[in-house]
Amino acid sequence: QEEVVESGGDLVQPGGSLKLTCTTSANITSFYVTSWYRQAPGKSRELVATITQSDWVTYADAVEDRFTISRDIASNTLYLQMNNLKPEDTAIYYCAADTKWGQGTQVTVSS
Repeated sequence: QEEVVESGGDLVQPGGSLKLTCTTSANITSFYVTSWYRQAPGKSRELVATITQSDWVTYADAVEDRFTISRDIASNTLYLQMNNLKPEDTAIYYCAADTKWGQGTQVTVSS
């Protein structure tokens, strides 16, 4: 069964950076869409960034110009580089590959 596993969440100060990693057990190019979502306490899960099979990239307005989604085909890995982090970025971040979801990784932005 295909697996999706996230890692890289941590406690970071406002203005800091963090890079999340998502590894897939299947060939990452076999997925039509790979994405990062997040869910803050008391809020609904929201889409953060998406990269398609043809490398089309989209971002949520709240993270545009601060976050970068990328993938490494050789290692079947999806990344989310997060810069200039803000307290409102605090959430559990999830990786999704088509309909496969990981368990999430906690990102906390606080001084």
